[in-house]
Amino acid sequence: MDHEHLDTMSAVLPPAETKARNVRQMFDRIAPGYDRMNRLMTGRLDQRWRREQVRRLAIGPGDVVLDLACGTGDLAELALSAGATVVGADFSRGMLRAGRERHGGRIPFVQADGNRLPLADGSITAVVCGFGLRNFASIPAVFAELARVVKPGGRIAFIEVDTPQNPLVRWGHSFYFNHVVPLIGGLLSDRQAYRYLPKSVVYLPPRDELVRILHDAGFHRIQKQQLGLGAAQAIRAVRR
Repeated sequence: MDHEHLDTMSAVLPPAETKARNVRQMFDRIAPGYDRMNRLMTGRLDQRWRREQVRRLAIGPGDVVLDLACGTGDLAELALSAGATVVGADFSRGMLRAGRERHGGRIPFVQADGNRLPLADGSITAVVCGFGLRNFASIPAVFAELARVVKPGGRIAFIEVDTPQNPLVRWGHSFYFNHVVPLIGGLLSDRQAYRYLPKSVVYLPPRDELVRILHDAGFHRIQKQQLGLGAAQAIRAVRR
């Protein structure tokens, strides 16, 4: 990695000691237009990916579902429609405000960080999380906290960005994600936020390390599914 690229990355990505505060403030700023930008940037594929993960976890009546880093509650709404009892948790007050306005009180939302959830041990049967993993200050701490609140046999699913393996697809994805997304984000929302979001993929551990962290936290039957020709991924696991 060249020095110029390192300088660009350091200018966009917050240092570890201020990451949580900076990311929270960023999501507070972009909350009013966040859903519209997601649909625009992914061509509404984000909604298809969310529906698929709710289906793959077989969420339905009898489940108590946590939508972690819920934003405005896309996944919470899908789980509720499937008959589950749902709670959404996010550390951004702006996102929670937008979620309450959007859902009109049908979904309970709580402000909480992923490594300190106001939930009882073993109280959750399924966890869903859309594009939030790379924004946590400590991924191992979040997985450990999920192991506490998820009952044995409970299921989790994370949707995240990824890097395509095919060289041609990877080049196109890199150009779009690192140049087009910040340009559109700057015009329609918040330039700094949409410079950060593409770069924040560096916070994601490699697959083998992610599997190890999940296993050490107490999960097994870990699966990774490619989405969108490898531009995104779904990570699923079961609580031991």
